[in-house]
Amino acid sequence: MPKQNKRRTKRVKNLMVICTLSAVLLSISTYAWFIGMRTVNVTRFDVEIASTEGLLLSLDGELWDETVNISEDILDLVSYDGHTNSWGGTGLKPMSSVGDMDLDASRMKIFEKASLTPTKGGYRLLASRVNNHETGKTEQDGYVVFDLFVKNHTGDQYITELEELDEEAIFLTTDSLVKVGSGGVSNTGIENSVRVAFTQIGRVDAKTTDASKITGITCSDNYDDDENLYELGDVTGICREAQIWEPNDKEHVDGAINWYEKSCRKRTGATVEDGSYEDDDSEDRDCGTVVQGTSYPTYAVADVIGSANNVDIYDGPTYNGYTGSSSLLKEYEYFTDTQKMKTGTERPKFMDLAPSSITKLRIYIYIEGQDIDNYDFAQIGKKISVNFGFTKERFTPEEIGNPDNNIDVTKPVITLDEIGEPGSGTTMTLQIDEEFVDPGSSVTDNDETVVVVVDTSKLDNTKAGTYLVYYRAEDSAGNKTVAVRKVIVEGEVNP
Repeated sequence: MPKQNKRRTKRVKNLMVICTLSAVLLSISTYAWFIGMRTVNVTRFDVEIASTEGLLLSLDGELWDETVNISEDILDLVSYDGHTNSWGGTGLKPMSSVGDMDLDASRMKIFEKASLTPTKGGYRLLASRVNNHETGKTEQDGYVVFDLFVKNHTGDQYITELEELDEEAIFLTTDSLVKVGSGGVSNTGIENSVRVAFTQIGRVDAKTTDASKITGITCSDNYDDDENLYELGDVTGICREAQIWEPNDKEHVDGAINWYEKSCRKRTGATVEDGSYEDDDSEDRDCGTVVQGTSYPTYAVADVIGSANNVDIYDGPTYNGYTGSSSLLKEYEYFTDTQKMKTGTERPKFMDLAPSSITKLRIYIYIEGQDIDNYDFAQIGKKISVNFGFTKERFTPEEIGNPDNNIDVTKPVITLDEIGEPGSGTTMTLQIDEEFVDPGSSVTDNDETVVVVVDTSKLDNTKAGTYLVYYRAEDSAGNKTVAVRKVIVEGEVNP
């Protein structure tokens, strides 16, 4: 591969985040948005983040690297003390949000079903706010959430004032996707109602080294700009409305369309009683058309909904035509896959990061209950996978010219050997002072031989505890990958 192509490749793939979620739906239902919508049990969620030049990443505000990894198994190991990251508890369940932030709690406002009752033309919806905001409350079950710290070294000047025009554009990679996971059932639509929300909590000067100040970032400023009393480590609160990604915005399975056509009727009255909907024999009974290949809005829950509010899940101009619930069900402008795939200068930015700063991001992954594809039998899909990435490049390798297809953007794939019989897993157990002997690994790449480097620098076999061993590989084009093995050290120190 020519050197100029390799250098270009590094710039194109920079600031790449690869995130994988596999979710399995439970066989017993305790939560529902659309009648029988079952809970999703999160079994695995791996995040691998690779940085660009001048950018470092951290999960604890102290250890910075070009790449970081996080998963359910190692959540507490890689997160900072006192973190409130969560892997969904008993599992994912339908939620709803318009990305509003609670400035006091520094968390995103999320709503869940309180009651759902069939109406003549849909379902009456009651919604309550998830209590992740009161003092002492953690993030609740039902969604995945974690913190990521991004150190941006672009320039030396740190600007305390919050001004988007001073910030750098970040783009969502075109290979970001949500699909049915391995072993799942396709064409049920569960993957089409997933949402990924990115919230920027706040930022500090990139020169800040005190991890407690970094992890302690909140929505609130803690300096007096008028009196010019800024000190290193002081916070510029952000907490602007979250950027929420809607994947598969034009994908609608037949089951979801049929369910919608059968259950939705035009609404004409202020209540959700039978007289407020068109009769089945009326020529005006049908709601707006939903077809495969077209994107439709989601009227997400924006506030608590009670029975007196008379809200139907299909309320909105696009569906049953009723606009009386617009203060409670709002049309949120998601960042969609359609926008992600735009090319050239038409490709929109995904978010902004301030130069010479450390920014605290809080990422939420959930199932949007108000999505038109979130219907009764979507749970049959059982498994979903989520992958997303960031880049500073507006243009893809194909756009900048790759006539010979000689720009390598494919990462090596590392597979860790299991400890025992197939299915036994990769977690290893040692006794105190027992030497770590690598069980082995393999790596594959698209066009060359790549060597795996094993990093045991974080392992201390003289103390009981749980540690991580990193397996790293990089090909000649600069494509990097990292795998992690959990090592548990047990026993007592010999006298």
